Amino acid sequence: MSPLHHRRVSAGVAAVVAVAAIAACSPPEKKSSSSSASGVSAASATSAKDLGGMDKLVAAAKKEGQLNVIALPPDWANYGEIIKAFQSKYGITITSDQPDASSADEISTAQRLKGQSKAPDVFDLGASVAAANTSMFAPYKSEKFDEVPANLKDPNGTWVNDYGGFMSVGYDAGKVPAPTSVADLLKPAYKGKVALNGDPTKAGAAFAGVQMVSVAQGGTVEDITKGVDFFAKLKAAGNFLPVDPTPATIESGQTPVVFDWDYLNVAQGAKLKGKMDWKTFVPDNAAVGGYYVQAINKDAPHPAAARLWQEFLYSDEGQNLWLKGGARPVRLEAMQKAGTADAAAAAALPKIAGQPVIPTEAQNAKAKDYLAKNWANAVG
Repeated sequence: MSPLHHRRVSAGVAAVVAVAAIAACSPPEKKSSSSSASGVSAASATSAKDLGGMDKLVAAAKKEGQLNVIALPPDWANYGEIIKAFQSKYGITITSDQPDASSADEISTAQRLKGQSKAPDVFDLGASVAAANTSMFAPYKSEKFDEVPANLKDPNGTWVNDYGGFMSVGYDAGKVPAPTSVADLLKPAYKGKVALNGDPTKAGAAFAGVQMVSVAQGGTVEDITKGVDFFAKLKAAGNFLPVDPTPATIESGQTPVVFDWDYLNVAQGAKLKGKMDWKTFVPDNAAVGGYYVQAINKDAPHPAAARLWQEFLYSDEGQNLWLKGGARPVRLEAMQKAGTADAAAAAALPKIAGQPVIPTEAQNAKAKDYLAKNWANAVG
């Protein structure tokens, strides 16, 4: 599965205003016993202060010397550069497992490898999966925790939203006319050209794509009847392309129109610059936004490094690296006010018109139920 594939099960949505398989054969290993002078272990630290401050946390993490991450494709929201930057900054080796895994895979892997040195230290999850597995997380508040909007975090730091974006339409401007609305995709010019990033009953990006179309067609993110109806019409017109888009299918021209998160479509455009004029379009008044969630595995084999990773991700440096990747970091508004956001990267974000649509977990649940019962019959 490529970075453009559906590595996540349905991503939960929150306010967006600015917005290798591991072998299970290793024997269980003891967790790091790094602790502060006061006797607080890294595994129980809820902030850097518990360990005596950032310098102590950095020292403990360097002593561990290792961090295990999972489901982080290098082309997804600039994670490749983020991983390199962390390794370079702290001299800590990162093992990145199953980069194209789903959120559910992250949880099952952590459960399977519990107590082993190869278990994931941290998670990057869709909110639905995160909400169902909070008992597996260790509460932690980074130094920048207070700058994360209250509605985008657990007050105890059990989980925190990290980066997000809006559902969009990416297209090859050299092959198809620029769409000005979702309805345009029903026109003959798009015959056999419109792809959805995965099966919406399983994939977060595809699910959000159906929600976005529903809103664009006068429906809602909860009642997605109009979204499913639209894709049925798209298929009947011969415009729907039942192919999972990948960088290879886009570059070859096989999938010239793709529903996906704006930061993935933007990254695709940057990658193909000079080869293809790949553009990103967010329909007016149909801005469906979503965030992913950060959490620390409470059974992390490298608990200090896991906490240092959170500090890095929520620092100005980490947030700007997500921004550079076309994603909207959760602290963007605070950083813009402080003048610490990468202004050029922020200005390059796709423009949004209209009030962002914010699905709740209850709304997503209702939409998923309808989709499970109707998508196969309507679209296949």
